[in-house]
Amino acid sequence: MSLTLRTISREQHLAYIQSLPSASHCQVPAWADVKTEWRSENLGWFDRDGQIVGAGLVLYRQLPKIKRYLAYLPEGPVINWYAPNLDDWLQPMLAHLKQQGAFSVKMGPPVVIRRWDSAAIKSGIQDPDVKRLRDVEATHIEPRAFEVADRLRKMGWQQGEDGGAGFGDVQPRYVFQVPLANRSLEDVLKGFNQLWRRNIKKADKAGVEVVQGGYEDLAEWQRLYEITAVRDHFRPRPLSYFQRMWTVLNSEDPNRMRLYFARHNGVNLSAATMLVVGGHVWYSYGASDNIGREVRPSNAMQWRMLRDSYAMGATVYDLRGISDSLDETDHLFGLIQFKVGTGGEAVEYVGEWDFPLNKLLHKALDIYMSRR
Repeated sequence: MSLTLRTISREQHLAYIQSLPSASHCQVPAWADVKTEWRSENLGWFDRDGQIVGAGLVLYRQLPKIKRYLAYLPEGPVINWYAPNLDDWLQPMLAHLKQQGAFSVKMGPPVVIRRWDSAAIKSGIQDPDVKRLRDVEATHIEPRAFEVADRLRKMGWQQGEDGGAGFGDVQPRYVFQVPLANRSLEDVLKGFNQLWRRNIKKADKAGVEVVQGGYEDLAEWQRLYEITAVRDHFRPRPLSYFQRMWTVLNSEDPNRMRLYFARHNGVNLSAATMLVVGGHVWYSYGASDNIGREVRPSNAMQWRMLRDSYAMGATVYDLRGISDSLDETDHLFGLIQFKVGTGGEAVEYVGEWDFPLNKLLHKALDIYMSRR
């Protein structure tokens, strides 16, 4: 199959994404408008008949003081990763990016390598000798993903450092997902552990209501998010970031981003943002107050978001990043513990990969990043 690669319009890119069952929210054209500190470009792969068969959103970050760029395709590009001629897809991309002034390319193939169901994770947590998810035998292994990794290595790609739980600009290697395809909602609820089911009932009994918000409610979202940032010791993004995200994503598709609040006696106790691309739904950002936890607003909100995803025909509800640590003393352990209660599965991707087009500048960037 002979492939050609060229820059495409956002309209062409969006039309291609819309023709697929799903793609990462980091690969829709509007994501470029969320990441304003990067320059962007839309790439398309075409077959011999001139049909578009792949697309990629490239973000370019300029190096201080010189006109050279890091080219980044978060959770992309959207191509046939299992193609035996993977070289024919990636070589033209590297040549093009080099022409654009890139000194290094970073990409995140959306290729799943392993899955662990919640029973496997629970047994791992209970085993004192197990400290990491990768020490637990996977419930499902995708042999083709190992072939993809081998091909990339042979081409000179280098596997990046683990993105941990996906905080900051690197995409998470481990995520937690609740599969919805070919399941009834009763079945999904049955998959929840006892504590989750009890907490959902508790919230319902206490009169917690979950509502959808709009652009005008983002200031209230920000209030809860900043309380969370203080409690969990992270630097919050500004309100303008979420306002921009809402505006650009929903102008591309009116259902791309949603906002939810769980409230009790008229007071908002927790909030979340949700992203939708085709059949894939992500719980994106979450926030909660320090009060009202006893009425379990977060459980009620997740259950409502899951039901809404199901009603939309989603095939997967994605709770995003987890750390692969199963050590109860790890500060990120609570995250996996909360998510595993939904009865879903931990999913490992092949991770992010780097291709140094200019080894010297690539090394300089590594040193620069490690000092930050």
